[in-house]
Amino acid sequence: MHFVYIIYSKKLDRFYVGETYNLNQRLGYHNSTELNKSSTRKGIPWEMYLSFQVQNRSIARKIESHIKKMKSSTYKKNLRNYPEMVQGLIERYAPGSPR
Repeated sequence: MHFVYIIYSKKLDRFYVGETYNLNQRLGYHNSTELNKSSTRKGIPWEMYLSFQVQNRSIARKIESHIKKMKSSTYKKNLRNYPEMVQGLIERYAPGSPR
């Protein structure tokens, strides 16, 4: 199993979208000043905003890409406010589903 996640930085008032197999480890990385050398370091502390489980990494990466392409904070907020949107993404990118 794999996860798609959205984290939020109050400091930057910014969201970050990613995928991982281990949510706790990944959030720890984003919040580590020693390990994190990426662009998310500037936003420490990050908090988990939304996460959901998908069948495999391939699906997680497709959904992650879809969310990033939307380039909208409102879209990310709506994903949390309307769980049916998340379910729709999972169904849309499930193996064998028509796109």
